[in-house]
Amino acid sequence: MKIVDAGYEILDPLNGEEILKKIERVARVCYKSEDKITEGSAEKMVRALIKRGHEAMLEHYSFSVKFTVDRGISHEIVRHRLASFAQESTRYCNYHKGNVGDVTFIRPCFFNENSVEMDNWADSCMKAEQLYKDFILIGRTPQEARAILPNSLKTEVVMTANLREWRHFLSLRACGSTGKPHPQMLEVAVPLLKELRERVPVVFDDLEPMEWETVK
Repeated sequence: MKIVDAGYEILDPLNGEEILKKIERVARVCYKSEDKITEGSAEKMVRALIKRGHEAMLEHYSFSVKFTVDRGISHEIVRHRLASFAQESTRYCNYHKGNVGDVTFIRPCFFNENSVEMDNWADSCMKAEQLYKDFILIGRTPQEARAILPNSLKTEVVMTANLREWRHFLSLRACGSTGKPHPQMLEVAVPLLKELRERVPVVFDDLEPMEWETVK
């Protein structure tokens, strides 16, 4: 059995300056004002678009993020319909075979290490892993054996979305615009938003991530 921390990986190179320039080029088609493109005009244009709520222009740039989370959190991620997803499949991945790897679980960030809660959680995961392997050994398929696996099972899910949808996703999942998100969602969404605010100027500047840190 393996226990890992949740995390994420941005799969595309993000050049913030070039992203703003593309959005400006696209947006100026609407007004036939391409002749007004100058050094530094892209940032001003994109800031004005967001302020006026003209976010449709942000749909012209997309990028992908691979999240490593538990199954419960993945169910929240894939609810965002204006995105494309690819997810590790428990129907086809056999966690009793070496090429796939051990049964792996995401460490719950809300339990203290060496606490009774963490010990009980680890015990339950070990029992689930053993039962899963027992089912495989007696001839059950992975899609049948997965019935014993808990929400804490590690899964990898790639989300591809345009900038407008990433703003929507992060406003819900990192900023809590409709209520406080699950702690394990904040664990990946808050650092993702902070990184994007650094790498893509203007587009994410107005989104304020919630204060959050893992339990030590």
